[in-house]
Amino acid sequence: MKNREIAELLYEAADILEYQQVEWKPRAYRKAAQMIENLGEDVEKTYERKGKEGLTEIPGVGESIAAHIAEYLETGKVEKFEKLKEKAPSGTVELMEIRGLGAKKMKKLADALGIKTLSDLENAIQAHKIKRLEGFGEKTEENLAKAVEQYEKGHDRMSLGKALPLAEEIIAALKARCKSTCKIDLSKIIYTGSLRRMKETIGDIDILAEAEGEKEVLKVMDAFVSLPEVEQVMLKGSTKSSVILKEGTSIDLRVVPPESYGAALQYFTGSKEHNIELRNIAIREGYKLSEYGLYSKDSGEQVAGKSEEEVYNKLGLACIPPELRENREEIKAAAESALPKLVEAGDIRGDLHIHTSYSEGQGSLEAMVGRAEALGYEYIAITDHSRSQRIANGMEIETLKDQWKGIDEISKNFKIKILKGSEVEILRDGSLDYPEEILKELDVVVGAVHSGFLAPERKMTERIVIALENRCLDILSHPSGRLIGKREGYEVNFEKVFEAAAANRKILEINSQPSRLDLDDELILRAKAFDIKFSISSDSHSTSDLAFMRYGLGQARRGWLEKEDIVNTYPYSGLNEFFKKLKL
Repeated sequence: MKNREIAELLYEAADILEYQQVEWKPRAYRKAAQMIENLGEDVEKTYERKGKEGLTEIPGVGESIAAHIAEYLETGKVEKFEKLKEKAPSGTVELMEIRGLGAKKMKKLADALGIKTLSDLENAIQAHKIKRLEGFGEKTEENLAKAVEQYEKGHDRMSLGKALPLAEEIIAALKARCKSTCKIDLSKIIYTGSLRRMKETIGDIDILAEAEGEKEVLKVMDAFVSLPEVEQVMLKGSTKSSVILKEGTSIDLRVVPPESYGAALQYFTGSKEHNIELRNIAIREGYKLSEYGLYSKDSGEQVAGKSEEEVYNKLGLACIPPELRENREEIKAAAESALPKLVEAGDIRGDLHIHTSYSEGQGSLEAMVGRAEALGYEYIAITDHSRSQRIANGMEIETLKDQWKGIDEISKNFKIKILKGSEVEILRDGSLDYPEEILKELDVVVGAVHSGFLAPERKMTERIVIALENRCLDILSHPSGRLIGKREGYEVNFEKVFEAAAANRKILEINSQPSRLDLDDELILRAKAFDIKFSISSDSHSTSDLAFMRYGLGQARRGWLEKEDIVNTYPYSGLNEFFKKLKL
């Protein structure tokens, strides 16, 4: 699919236009890019079937943007965007991604210090030139230094939200080619590495396949390197091939015989630390473990390797789920038959954090509810932003009440239960953004911090703890406030936050947005020790965002969570009862 290429093209154009201080177009381009990026269908196929008219059916895509998309699909470029790039300084797009560096600041830096690239910015920070500029100062320079560091860390690796769909797309294309040309088990073409462990960011993508015999292996390799998505073949061998895709990602494919498939899957899934411990156990038990199998040290005979279960069981361990393989006591638990029964996708009964077009969402109330029902959910909570979040079109009380009427009206058309909620801003003094009489009428109150991120740890901790002590609050949303690769979380004492959440029986959210994944797995593990309940929420802003739930589920599993730990695995009646008890 070319959805990702088109989305990136629109994002880039938006950045350049913003730098040129064009007012409304950047927002329109970004909205269209987000919709296309998360669209469940292939834009190219839509265009082939319905032409430009079909493209305008995509929310956020008007006639002008549809024409740009059509031009790109026809010619591989957009003339208008090419001219935009020519006029913009070469480093504009990269600089626009630095947190806290908007178009106005960029222009001032360019005019005063000649800063046009990321390298220029780094040099100016190191020479302490920025703090001497009027309107900047020492604190701004420090914040920019941190933002540059975050950007560089984030761009060494890709987000889970990009890597997983890309891996699935390539595997689907490879399976389609192999289906008619290869005699292999297509179900055994699988991604491995940190992606299979559902880590929040990924380096390169690794794929494993099973094939028997040199001829079949060669057929699989031929199919892989000839995929239309491939830009360059770096290596083509008898066991491994490496390519670079047109969009820049490196992918390795390894093909092993059936007797080694399980051992290879375990080995290439990792993590490195987990594998070292496993090899140590093998040595103690008189075996040698490698990606080819588990072998007797004495006879050299293979004793396991066809499946992961076979390898783990032969070493006296229960098979460990991929998400737990981080050398964090999982091997000990496997030896004692004490592994958790991790929450699964089928356990999720609803989504408790959803935005609509009432605030900054892109889907109507009816569209969001309809999509949730189509996914088989039993309930959904509508949680648009509260009034102080003006940048997110936060709702005044009258608008909130109008939404309640809208929910009552459309409820007649759906079987799914619709909870009336709000993502309510936790103000700087810890109070909530709506008065108590309004909060009491809501089914779900999701509290969140969206401002004052530079507050000292003591102040931020106090702010959140006060909110957690408010009997109207149900869920603390994206508790650390981080944006992966763009913004570190605010400084806060999580031990005190977890203590307050436990004491007041509040729920901590695992936000599934790929840019957040907040709480992360380490904080989930820490919070779990306090016997706290969690919710996994998509924080959806469009119908396609509802699919993000799987990313939060991955973090929950990495955090050792079971079905009972997560409130949106409860049936509607049980969830309703739980919320009623919270407010007593």
